[in-house]
Amino acid sequence: MEAVVLAGGYATRLWPITRHRPKMFLPLGETTVIDRIYAELESIDRIGEVYVSTNERFGDVFATHLAESEYEKPQLSIEQTESEDEKLGVVGGLGQLIERENIDDDLLVIAGDNIFDFELRSFLESFDANAAPTIAAYDVESTDRATAYGVVDLDGDRVAGFQEKPEDPPGTLVSIGCYAFPREVLSLISTYLDAGNDPDEPGWFIEWLQSRKPTYAYSFDGSWFDIGTLESYLDAVAWSLDGESRVADGASVVESTIGPNVHVMDNATVVDSVVERAVIFPEVTLEAVTVYGSIVDEGATVGGISLEDAMVGAYTRVPDRSSR
Repeated sequence: MEAVVLAGGYATRLWPITRHRPKMFLPLGETTVIDRIYAELESIDRIGEVYVSTNERFGDVFATHLAESEYEKPQLSIEQTESEDEKLGVVGGLGQLIERENIDDDLLVIAGDNIFDFELRSFLESFDANAAPTIAAYDVESTDRATAYGVVDLDGDRVAGFQEKPEDPPGTLVSIGCYAFPREVLSLISTYLDAGNDPDEPGWFIEWLQSRKPTYAYSFDGSWFDIGTLESYLDAVAWSLDGESRVADGASVVESTIGPNVHVMDNATVVDSVVERAVIFPEVTLEAVTVYGSIVDEGATVGGISLEDAMVGAYTRVPDRSSR
């Protein structure tokens, strides 16, 4: 079996933080979002090659990250486009990758901005038992949240209906961007694309596929985070820290209170401040500030104010007195 990690780029709603790094590289405790996936794939013997699929814009960033990592399986596979403005879409890119890498095996596909706490081995056991396309599904318990995802209707474990981003969801069980396809199904991706169907969201392909081939869902409880907003990323950080805080040995904290769910990274300086539910990147200086529910990016300087639900970009000064 082979695997594909879909590694996109920046997150629009996290732009001040992800403009310098793809969101998959955001820290999560001792690791990063995407490294959690790499580590689990590395430990599963049945998975051979792991293709990290991205476009040329982010190719160098992912190549450097992989070169510096300890993982042996992941290898970069760059989308081939005719112009910088051309976008293949997720399904289009996956179809091209299968052809480019000559993949002729069962295939596990995972969105690289996914954080989940089920074991991929259990998911693959479900796939084996089904002997059919299988998707991971999670109950978000909110119809408002469900509108942002592919909504799954089940008959037992079989997918009886699937709607991508419906305005009026029939339920709250959603697809989370983790799919397993038998090798004989891979050719249907090109069939789908050749028919002029939507090449972007994978959910459109699942909606099309489940009406043609028996498709099953692996429903799980526990935790799932889709990293795309400040709130979802900080929720994931809080989950990984489990109510504790993490302060790097090289950070300096003076006369300050570091509350729960805070990650302060190396060479950050925190003086006379209160910080809670926040991520403070390296080389940041905080002085006489209150920070809650916020991210302060690398090299920023913040003083004498309160931050709540805020994102401070790298190497900025808040307040900015340079024009005074």
